[in-house]
Amino acid sequence: MEKSQIGRKRTLYIVDYCLTPHKSMPKCAILRSDERILAVGGVSAFTRDREVEIYEFENAYITPGFIDSHIHGAGGFDCSQPGNSPNSISCMSRTLAERGVTSFVPTIVPAPRAKMLETLDLLSASIGQEQPGAEPVGIHIEGPFLNRVKAGSMEQNDLKEIDLGLIREFIATARGKIVKMTFAPELEDAVKLVELLVENNILPSMGHSIADDKSTLRAIDAGARCVTHLFNGMPPLHQRDQNLTSIALTDERVAIELILDGQHLNPRMVDMACRCKPFDKVIGISDAVQAAGMPDGEYTLGATRIVIKNGVSRTPKGILAGSTRLLDSGWHELMSYSHMADTSASACVSLNPAMILNLNDRGVLQPGKRADFAVFSRTDNKPLMTVRKGEIIYNAGKRNYRYTPPSQE
Repeated sequence: MEKSQIGRKRTLYIVDYCLTPHKSMPKCAILRSDERILAVGGVSAFTRDREVEIYEFENAYITPGFIDSHIHGAGGFDCSQPGNSPNSISCMSRTLAERGVTSFVPTIVPAPRAKMLETLDLLSASIGQEQPGAEPVGIHIEGPFLNRVKAGSMEQNDLKEIDLGLIREFIATARGKIVKMTFAPELEDAVKLVELLVENNILPSMGHSIADDKSTLRAIDAGARCVTHLFNGMPPLHQRDQNLTSIALTDERVAIELILDGQHLNPRMVDMACRCKPFDKVIGISDAVQAAGMPDGEYTLGATRIVIKNGVSRTPKGILAGSTRLLDSGWHELMSYSHMADTSASACVSLNPAMILNLNDRGVLQPGKRADFAVFSRTDNKPLMTVRKGEIIYNAGKRNYRYTPPSQE
């Protein structure tokens, strides 16, 4: 063995094909060394060194680890109530790993000032800690600078006019962990807010809004580069009056989020959005809540009580409130609704969110990138194994692969 390899742990994963996601590679293998991908290519290009452990799957494929950039909770954890949830963020981390997710952005909803500061303090501390499954990579604040007309399931009294001093408090309390903020661009001082967010490396995302085209374009010119869950929480398309929705579909400077749960969007709306936007500007999100991975019942989304019935999340008034479906099923909905190729759909839940969040070390299967990927069954598309930073964080069972340990000689 070369000196450079001494002490390194190398593993070879062999599958029917890999979605890199730029292309589909048949008879593929990935060799990882410690936390990084060392090589990706056809199986015939690799030698089965005795020092390398091997996982050989049949009737399976690999994608980059999914990145959920808009998720409110899972596994019994509510990101907006980190101190009061029955389960911890570690439970959420494990639940996501079981679905092929390797990175996620905990998303919080508006609350009174003191509560939001407490939540940001607790969440930012969690992000700095090692988790057993998927990795939280930063915080998304969905509000509180939103339009009350499009509050959805949020508490009306918790929505506010733009307050630059308050956002500075948020930034300081979160200790640099805020990576995205959703705001309504029609509110006064929206441009100043965008400029402040950009200065602090926070992605400004427009949503929960009734903004017209002029307000929307001013925000985009100032640096807004994303639209939060397109079509939901904004005006419908109109043949004469232009608004946030139509600008989001036609301005290539902005990426769009789509909730991929089969409930929030009619399949034709998903198809239309994907026909309008370059595929690298489409980001699939779960918008999942505390109940994801849990049985039907009563849960919370911040201060709002939600009821899960047959897997659908609503407030007692019947308003849709997030989702219980995660990205392992969502990206297949994207293929079904939009007729996207599997490579493009895979990118929408891996490479595309990585790019917009400046996570340049993941989201793609390439040498030198982090060894973040998931193995799925070709039979039922169920996750078989999830790997993050080269370590297995979910394993569905040994019956799914042949394992060859490294030689002890």
